[in-house]
Amino acid sequence: MTGEPARVRQMWHLLEPLHAVLYYAPEAFEEAAALGYDTEERWAGYFAWRAAPLGALGAADAREVVRTFHSFAPAMVDRHVPAVWATAGPEAVLAARLRAVDRSWRALFGDRVEGPEFAEAAALARRAAEAARGPRAAEAASPGIARGLGVANSALSWPRAPHLTLWQAATVLREHRGDGHIAALTAAGLDPVESLVSFAAVGAAAPEVFASRGWSAQEWGAARLRLRERGLLAADGTATDAGRELRAKVELRTDEEAAAPWRALGEPGRERLAELLGEPWLEVIGSGLLPAENTLGIGK
Repeated sequence: MTGEPARVRQMWHLLEPLHAVLYYAPEAFEEAAALGYDTEERWAGYFAWRAAPLGALGAADAREVVRTFHSFAPAMVDRHVPAVWATAGPEAVLAARLRAVDRSWRALFGDRVEGPEFAEAAALARRAAEAARGPRAAEAASPGIARGLGVANSALSWPRAPHLTLWQAATVLREHRGDGHIAALTAAGLDPVESLVSFAAVGAAAPEVFASRGWSAQEWGAARLRLRERGLLAADGTATDAGRELRAKVELRTDEEAAAPWRALGEPGRERLAELLGEPWLEVIGSGLLPAENTLGIGK
Protein backbone atom coordinates (compact mmCIF):
# COMPACT_ATOMS: atom_id res chain seq x y z
CA MET A 1 0.00 0.00 0.00
CA THR A 2 1.40 3.39 -1.02
CA GLY A 3 0.36 7.03 -1.22
CA GLU A 4 -2.39 8.60 0.84
CA PRO A 5 -4.02 5.32 2.00
CA ALA A 6 -0.69 4.20 3.45
CA ARG A 7 -0.26 7.48 5.32
CA VAL A 8 -3.81 7.33 6.64
CA ARG A 9 -3.28 3.77 7.82
CA GLN A 10 0.00 4.72 9.48
CA MET A 11 -1.80 7.30 11.61
CA TRP A 12 -4.39 4.74 12.65
CA HIS A 13 -1.64 2.30 13.66
CA LEU A 14 0.03 5.00 15.74
CA LEU A 15 -3.12 6.27 17.45
CA GLU A 16 -5.02 3.02 18.05
CA PRO A 17 -2.77 1.67 20.86
CA LEU A 18 -2.90 5.03 22.65
CA HIS A 19 -6.69 4.87 22.62
CA ALA A 20 -6.91 1.17 23.50
CA VAL A 21 -5.04 1.53 26.80
CA LEU A 22 -8.47 2.34 28.27
CA TYR A 23 -9.66 -1.24 27.76
CA TYR A 24 -6.66 -2.98 29.33
CA ALA A 25 -4.88 -0.80 31.89
CA PRO A 26 -5.27 -1.79 35.55
CA GLU A 27 -6.13 1.81 36.39
CA ALA A 28 -9.14 1.59 34.07
CA PHE A 29 -10.34 -1.58 35.79
CA GLU A 30 -9.98 0.19 39.14
CA GLU A 31 -12.07 3.12 37.92
CA ALA A 32 -14.70 0.73 36.54
CA ALA A 33 -14.83 -1.10 39.86
CA ALA A 34 -15.20 2.21 41.71
CA LEU A 35 -18.31 2.89 39.61
CA GLY A 36 -19.68 -0.48 40.68
CA TYR A 37 -18.93 -2.65 37.64
CA ASP A 38 -17.91 -6.28 37.92
CA THR A 39 -14.32 -6.39 36.65
CA GLU A 40 -13.79 -10.15 36.75
CA GLU A 41 -14.08 -9.86 32.99
CA ARG A 42 -13.62 -6.69 30.99
CA TRP A 43 -16.88 -6.48 29.06
CA ALA A 44 -19.12 -4.49 31.40
CA GLY A 45 -16.50 -1.77 31.60
CA TYR A 46 -15.78 -1.98 27.88
CA PHE A 47 -19.39 -1.48 26.85
CA ALA A 48 -19.79 1.35 29.36
CA TRP A 49 -16.57 3.14 28.34
CA ARG A 50 -17.23 2.90 24.62
CA ALA A 51 -20.99 3.46 24.55
CA ALA A 52 -21.07 6.34 27.02
CA PRO A 53 -20.87 9.04 24.29
CA LEU A 54 -23.99 7.53 22.73
CA GLY A 55 -25.68 7.57 26.11
CA ALA A 56 -24.82 11.22 26.59
CA LEU A 57 -26.86 11.83 23.43
CA GLY A 58 -29.75 9.74 24.69
CA ALA A 59 -29.29 6.68 22.48
CA ALA A 60 -27.30 4.05 24.35
CA ASP A 61 -29.83 1.24 24.05
CA ALA A 62 -28.86 -2.22 22.87
CA ARG A 63 -29.99 -1.68 19.29
CA GLU A 64 -27.87 1.43 18.95
CA VAL A 65 -24.83 -0.35 20.39
CA VAL A 66 -25.32 -3.33 18.06
CA ARG A 67 -25.45 -0.96 15.10
CA THR A 68 -22.53 1.28 16.00
CA PHE A 69 -20.20 -1.40 17.43
CA HIS A 70 -21.14 -3.64 14.48
CA SER A 71 -18.96 -6.67 15.21
CA PHE A 72 -20.59 -7.85 18.45
CA ALA A 73 -23.33 -10.46 18.49
CA PRO A 74 -26.67 -8.94 19.56
CA ALA A 75 -27.00 -11.56 22.30
CA MET A 76 -23.70 -10.42 23.81
CA VAL A 77 -24.71 -6.77 23.69
CA ASP A 78 -28.04 -7.62 25.34
CA ARG A 79 -26.17 -9.09 28.33
CA HIS A 80 -24.59 -5.72 29.06
CA VAL A 81 -26.76 -2.97 27.56
CA PRO A 82 -28.77 -1.26 28.97
CA ALA A 83 -27.79 -2.98 32.25
CA VAL A 84 -24.53 -1.01 32.45
CA TRP A 85 -26.52 2.21 32.85
CA ALA A 86 -28.24 0.88 35.96
CA THR A 87 -24.80 0.83 37.61
CA ALA A 88 -23.64 4.26 36.47
CA GLY A 89 -25.05 6.83 34.09
CA PRO A 90 -23.25 7.87 30.92
CA GLU A 91 -22.07 11.19 32.35
CA ALA A 92 -20.47 9.47 35.34
CA VAL A 93 -18.85 6.94 33.01
CA LEU A 94 -17.45 9.69 30.78
CA ALA A 95 -15.87 11.40 33.77
CA ALA A 96 -14.46 8.10 35.03
CA ARG A 97 -12.97 7.16 31.67
CA LEU A 98 -10.99 10.41 31.61
CA ARG A 99 -9.75 9.64 35.12
CA ALA A 100 -8.79 6.17 33.91
CA VAL A 101 -6.88 7.57 30.94
CA ASP A 102 -5.17 10.20 33.10
CA ARG A 103 -4.00 7.60 35.60
CA SER A 104 -2.98 4.98 33.03
CA TRP A 105 -1.12 7.45 30.82
CA ARG A 106 0.71 8.90 33.83
CA ALA A 107 1.71 5.36 34.81
CA LEU A 108 3.02 4.77 31.28
CA PHE A 109 4.59 8.14 30.45
CA GLY A 110 5.17 9.85 33.79
CA ASP A 111 5.49 13.62 34.01
CA ARG A 112 6.08 13.86 30.26
CA VAL A 113 2.29 14.07 29.82
CA GLU A 114 2.62 17.66 31.02
CA GLY A 115 5.51 18.44 28.70
CA PRO A 116 5.66 20.38 25.43
CA GLU A 117 5.73 17.36 23.12
CA PHE A 118 2.43 15.99 24.43
CA ALA A 119 0.93 19.47 24.19
CA GLU A 120 2.09 19.83 20.59
CA ALA A 121 0.79 16.38 19.68
CA ALA A 122 -2.53 17.18 21.34
CA ALA A 123 -2.95 20.39 19.35
CA LEU A 124 -2.21 18.63 16.05
CA ALA A 125 -4.44 15.64 16.80
CA ARG A 126 -7.28 17.91 17.88
CA ARG A 127 -7.06 19.81 14.58
CA ALA A 128 -7.38 16.53 12.71
CA ALA A 129 -10.20 15.28 14.94
CA GLU A 130 -12.20 18.47 14.51
CA ALA A 131 -12.10 17.89 10.75
CA ALA A 132 -13.61 14.43 11.32
CA ARG A 133 -16.90 15.76 12.62
CA GLY A 134 -18.65 15.39 9.30
CA PRO A 135 -21.87 17.00 8.03
CA ARG A 136 -24.14 15.41 10.64
CA ALA A 137 -22.23 16.58 13.70
CA ALA A 138 -24.69 19.39 14.41
CA GLU A 139 -27.57 16.92 14.19
CA ALA A 140 -25.94 14.51 16.62
CA ALA A 141 -27.33 16.29 19.66
CA SER A 142 -30.86 15.29 18.65
CA PRO A 143 -32.14 11.93 19.92
CA GLY A 144 -33.23 9.52 17.22
CA ILE A 145 -30.77 10.74 14.57
CA ALA A 146 -28.72 7.91 13.08
CA ARG A 147 -25.13 8.52 14.14
CA GLY A 148 -21.84 6.76 14.55
CA LEU A 149 -19.37 6.63 17.37
CA GLY A 150 -17.14 9.17 15.65
CA VAL A 151 -19.89 11.77 15.64
CA ALA A 152 -20.91 10.90 19.20
CA ASN A 153 -17.36 11.38 20.51
CA SER A 154 -16.98 14.57 18.47
CA ALA A 155 -19.96 16.04 20.32
CA LEU A 156 -18.19 15.78 23.70
CA SER A 157 -16.45 18.74 25.30
CA TRP A 158 -12.67 18.77 25.03
CA PRO A 159 -10.70 18.09 28.23
CA ARG A 160 -8.38 20.84 29.43
CA ALA A 161 -5.30 18.69 30.01
CA PRO A 162 -3.28 18.26 26.81
CA HIS A 163 -2.68 14.53 27.25
CA LEU A 164 -6.42 13.96 27.72
CA THR A 165 -7.08 16.08 24.64
CA LEU A 166 -4.66 13.84 22.75
CA TRP A 167 -6.47 10.72 23.95
CA GLN A 168 -9.88 12.14 23.07
CA ALA A 169 -8.65 13.17 19.61
CA ALA A 170 -7.29 9.66 19.10
CA THR A 171 -10.70 8.32 20.13
CA VAL A 172 -12.62 10.58 17.74
CA LEU A 173 -10.29 9.64 14.88
CA ARG A 174 -10.42 5.90 15.49
CA GLU A 175 -14.21 5.88 15.88
CA HIS A 176 -14.55 8.07 12.77
CA ARG A 177 -12.48 5.48 10.94
CA GLY A 178 -14.64 2.73 12.40
CA ASP A 179 -17.80 4.39 11.13
CA GLY A 180 -16.27 4.47 7.65
CA HIS A 181 -15.22 0.84 7.99
CA ILE A 182 -18.79 -0.20 8.77
CA ALA A 183 -19.93 1.69 5.68
CA ALA A 184 -17.30 -0.12 3.59
CA LEU A 185 -18.31 -3.53 4.94
CA THR A 186 -21.98 -2.80 4.28
CA ALA A 187 -21.21 -1.69 0.73
CA ALA A 188 -19.34 -4.98 0.23
CA GLY A 189 -22.41 -6.94 1.30
CA LEU A 190 -20.83 -8.27 4.50
CA ASP A 191 -23.00 -8.50 7.60
CA PRO A 192 -21.34 -8.25 11.05
CA VAL A 193 -20.45 -11.92 11.51
CA GLU A 194 -19.46 -12.29 7.83
CA SER A 195 -17.18 -9.30 8.32
CA LEU A 196 -15.32 -11.16 11.06
CA VAL A 197 -15.24 -14.49 9.24
CA SER A 198 -13.87 -12.88 6.08
CA PHE A 199 -11.27 -10.97 8.11
CA ALA A 200 -10.10 -14.14 9.84
CA ALA A 201 -9.98 -15.83 6.44
CA VAL A 202 -7.31 -13.42 5.16
CA GLY A 203 -5.16 -14.12 8.22
CA ALA A 204 -5.86 -10.96 10.22
CA ALA A 205 -6.14 -13.07 13.38
CA ALA A 206 -7.01 -16.62 14.33
CA PRO A 207 -10.76 -17.38 14.39
CA GLU A 208 -10.46 -18.00 18.14
CA VAL A 209 -9.53 -14.35 18.67
CA PHE A 210 -12.88 -13.28 17.22
CA ALA A 211 -14.75 -15.45 19.71
CA SER A 212 -14.63 -12.42 22.02
CA ARG A 213 -17.38 -10.88 19.88
CA GLY A 214 -19.90 -13.42 21.14
CA TRP A 215 -21.05 -15.19 17.97
CA SER A 216 -22.03 -18.84 18.47
CA ALA A 217 -20.36 -21.67 16.60
CA GLN A 218 -23.58 -22.09 14.64
CA GLU A 219 -23.66 -18.41 13.63
CA TRP A 220 -19.99 -18.50 12.66
CA GLY A 221 -20.48 -21.68 10.65
CA ALA A 222 -23.53 -20.29 8.86
CA ALA A 223 -21.57 -17.17 7.90
CA ARG A 224 -18.74 -19.32 6.53
CA LEU A 225 -21.25 -21.22 4.43
CA ARG A 226 -22.75 -18.02 3.03
CA LEU A 227 -19.29 -16.74 2.10
CA ARG A 228 -18.41 -20.05 0.45
CA GLU A 229 -21.58 -19.83 -1.62
CA ARG A 230 -20.44 -16.38 -2.79
CA GLY A 231 -17.05 -17.77 -3.76
CA LEU A 232 -15.24 -15.79 -1.07
CA LEU A 233 -14.08 -18.70 1.12
CA ALA A 234 -12.41 -22.01 0.32
CA ALA A 235 -13.47 -25.26 1.97
CA ASP A 236 -10.74 -24.91 4.61
CA GLY A 237 -12.04 -21.48 5.69
CA THR A 238 -9.29 -19.44 4.06
CA ALA A 239 -10.10 -16.67 1.62
CA THR A 240 -10.22 -17.31 -2.09
CA ASP A 241 -8.67 -14.82 -4.50
CA ALA A 242 -12.10 -13.18 -4.75
CA GLY A 243 -12.35 -13.06 -0.96
CA ARG A 244 -8.94 -11.40 -0.64
CA GLU A 245 -9.81 -8.93 -3.36
CA LEU A 246 -13.05 -7.99 -1.62
CA ARG A 247 -11.30 -7.47 1.72
CA ALA A 248 -8.62 -5.36 0.02
CA LYS A 249 -11.35 -3.17 -1.44
CA VAL A 250 -12.96 -2.84 2.02
CA GLU A 251 -9.66 -1.77 3.59
CA LEU A 252 -8.92 0.70 0.79
CA ARG A 253 -12.36 2.27 1.11
CA THR A 254 -11.89 2.43 4.89
CA ASP A 255 -8.64 4.35 4.43
CA GLU A 256 -10.34 6.66 1.92
CA GLU A 257 -13.23 7.32 4.33
CA ALA A 258 -10.71 8.14 7.07
CA ALA A 259 -8.55 10.47 4.97
CA ALA A 260 -10.37 13.80 5.36
CA PRO A 261 -8.95 14.70 8.81
CA TRP A 262 -5.40 14.14 7.60
CA ARG A 263 -5.95 16.19 4.47
CA ALA A 264 -7.26 18.99 6.68
CA LEU A 265 -4.21 18.78 8.95
CA GLY A 266 -1.85 18.85 5.97
CA GLU A 267 1.20 16.75 5.26
CA PRO A 268 3.67 18.73 7.42
CA GLY A 269 1.29 18.52 10.38
CA ARG A 270 0.64 14.83 9.84
CA GLU A 271 4.36 14.07 9.60
CA ARG A 272 5.10 16.05 12.75
CA LEU A 273 2.32 14.27 14.64
CA ALA A 274 3.63 10.88 13.48
CA GLU A 275 7.07 11.87 14.77
CA LEU A 276 5.69 12.95 18.14
CA LEU A 277 3.65 9.77 18.55
CA GLY A 278 6.51 7.40 17.81
CA GLU A 279 7.98 7.18 21.29
CA PRO A 280 4.66 6.90 23.19
CA TRP A 281 3.54 4.26 20.68
CA LEU A 282 6.67 2.20 21.35
CA GLU A 283 6.13 2.49 25.10
CA VAL A 284 2.52 1.33 24.92
CA ILE A 285 3.41 -1.58 22.65
CA GLY A 286 6.33 -2.49 24.91
CA SER A 287 4.24 -2.27 28.08
CA GLY A 288 2.55 -5.62 27.50
CA LEU A 289 -0.87 -4.14 28.23
CA LEU A 290 -2.31 -4.82 24.79
CA PRO A 291 -2.86 -8.27 23.27
CA ALA A 292 -0.32 -9.24 20.61
CA GLU A 293 -3.07 -10.64 18.40
CA ASN A 294 -6.22 -8.55 18.06
CA THR A 295 -9.50 -8.34 16.17
CA LEU A 296 -8.35 -5.19 14.36
CA GLY A 297 -5.61 -7.01 12.48
CA ILE A 298 -3.04 -4.29 13.28
CA GLY A 299 0.35 -5.37 12.04
CA LYS A 300 -1.07 -7.59 9.31
